[in-house]
Amino acid sequence: MSDGQTPPQGPFHQPAEPTPYFQPSQPSRSFQAPQGTSQPEPQREPRRRRTGLAAAVVATSLLVGGGAGVGGAAFWDVTHDEPSSAAPADQVSTSTVASQTQAPAADGSVESVAQKVLPSVVKIDVTGQEGSASGSGIILTSDGTILTNNHVVEMAENGGTLQVSFDDGTSADAEILGTDPLTDTAVIKAADVSGLTAATIGKSANLGVGEGVVAVGSPFGLDATVTSGIVSALNRPVNVGSDDQGNSTTYPAIQTDAAINPGNSGGPLVDMTGAVVGINSSIRTASSQTSGQSGSIGLGFAIPIDEVMPIVDQMAAGETPTHARLGLQVGDPQAGDESGAVVREVTSGSTADEGGLAAGDVITKIDDVRISDADSLVATIRSYRPGDSVTVTWQRGDQTQDGQFVLDSDATNG
Repeated sequence: MSDGQTPPQGPFHQPAEPTPYFQPSQPSRSFQAPQGTSQPEPQREPRRRRTGLAAAVVATSLLVGGGAGVGGAAFWDVTHDEPSSAAPADQVSTSTVASQTQAPAADGSVESVAQKVLPSVVKIDVTGQEGSASGSGIILTSDGTILTNNHVVEMAENGGTLQVSFDDGTSADAEILGTDPLTDTAVIKAADVSGLTAATIGKSANLGVGEGVVAVGSPFGLDATVTSGIVSALNRPVNVGSDDQGNSTTYPAIQTDAAINPGNSGGPLVDMTGAVVGINSSIRTASSQTSGQSGSIGLGFAIPIDEVMPIVDQMAAGETPTHARLGLQVGDPQAGDESGAVVREVTSGSTADEGGLAAGDVITKIDDVRISDADSLVATIRSYRPGDSVTVTWQRGDQTQDGQFVLDSDATNG
């Protein structure tokens, strides 16, 4: 099993103002792997728009298309006209036209944030053997290094293509530099571009619940879309599936009520200074059905930027991403038992083994973070890096124990 990371500063960090890896033995009950959409978007340019790639959809509900609002308004106008009374012929009036200029955007407003961030966000069109889709991305360097979600680009990994559309209306082909299914991140490179506006990377650790945030991306293929809201919760364990080896894709998400829809995946969640604090990646919807696409109900989730920047640095450099781990398998407690992650199996020679953890122990804390179940342990360990030292607290029978553990790396422990 794999298990976590606290990030060092990498080449893409541009601090604005003053930012879990382990595999549970049971899959998440709530979050599912992302799916693509098939809803077309309006065309603004001659090139053919395609579909929006889903932010990993948890469970789907009824989707009302964009045309429904227009149709509804038209229906009301047709059937609910107010009776009109003609003005007397001698009472003719004309409308006046006010002269109004656009006021400058106030610092810290959504408008000012949008003006700063939009040039650093791209739309990514993907084609592959399974069809076509689209998502979003964040410009990291002026020569075209772009951060996005793994589930945005994975369709193009076996002979597919990527095309990136920029804020100024230009586009370029792109190639994949690296992918990391365990954190659902990927880095791509646009070809033959220069002078791009790189995003400012912020600190997700500085976020507070209730703080204002802005999401930017291409929901349902509608590029350059801006939505706003607040941070609804922090360190929310989100499990969106697993990789080919069965290691879970689980992260300690930033929860927000800013509208995030299919196609927002890979785009930035920014604070009110315009600094990137998260990567919009998954949504939860109202229905328990798993087919089709649904829209935002105010439960969106972003990967904290602090957790993934060391991995982004590795992918951009052409290296294989590494993750921290304790070296054990865990499951959820049974109904009626105390909360925590139940140790199912300990890997021989791992840091968990050497530190004295054993099957049947219930891990309740990592440092000062309370562990409620397997997913929360996975998410927490993934917020660390290999070689970090953590304090693990666990329950064995009626006794509470704790110890220091230096986290292993999955680069050396298979």
